Amino acid sequence: MVRVPLTPEERLRGERFGALLRQARGERSMVEVAAAAGLSAETLRKIETGRAPTPAFFTVAALAAALGLSLDELAATCAEGQFVQGRAGEFRQAG
Repeated sequence: MVRVPLTPEERLRGERFGALLRQARGERSMVEVAAAAGLSAETLRKIETGRAPTPAFFTVAALAAALGLSLDELAATCAEGQFVQGRAGEFRQAG
């Protein structure tokens, strides 16, 4: 099976998701959060840097639980046009 290439919007959504995870992780190490979610640190690194912009649902759910985020919050933050990335890498509401 051939995977269809991601659209620019899908890549951008993955970058927003990765930035949100980095922000939510705060001072916690990547290894600590990955272990709490049952992932490898390399998998988390790929997601946070946008190299894995479409992680599986259960991966997203495990990360949300490990970081104390709701899936609704993740979906709203990563939805197109909802937030814009600021200079410091933090997200603020568009508008």
